[in-house]
Amino acid sequence: MKSDVPVSEIMTKNILRLSLSDNLSTAEALMKKNHIRHLPVVEKERIVGMVSLNDLLRISFADAVDVDGGDIETTIYDMFTIEQVMTKKVEYISSEHTVTEAAELFLHHEFHALPVVDDDCLTGLVTTTDVIKFFLSNQ
Repeated sequence: MKSDVPVSEIMTKNILRLSLSDNLSTAEALMKKNHIRHLPVVEKERIVGMVSLNDLLRISFADAVDVDGGDIETTIYDMFTIEQVMTKKVEYISSEHTVTEAAELFLHHEFHALPVVDDDCLTGLVTTTDVIKFFLSNQ
C-alpha cells in the first residue's frame, strides 16, 4: 500500500466556508443541504476557526433536531455568533503532508476534519471519511 500519497490527492478542493459575519442558521443550512459535518471559518483565505455539526447540536439541545432533515429550532442560533461557537485552535496540515500523517492526527485527536493550508491560505479539507476510503481502496 502506498503510504506516501499526499493529502492533495484525496482532499476536497472546492470547499464551502463560513465567514465571521455569517450566522449559525446559515451554517446549519449549508451542512444539511450539502450533507457535510464541518465548515471552515475564514477571513479572506486565512482559516480562523471550524464549525462542526456537533457544535450546532451542542447549543441546540440535540432533541430539537429533526433527524429526518426537518427544520431545527433556530431561535437558539440567534443567541450565539459563529465566533462564539467555532473551534478557534484549529489543527491543519499542508497539501504536501501524506495521507498517513493525516490518519495519525485523526487517531491522536478528537476531530474528524483537517483544513489543508498552503501559504496561509485554505486550499482544501480532508476528513476521516476521505482517509478511510483511501485506505480501503488501496488494500
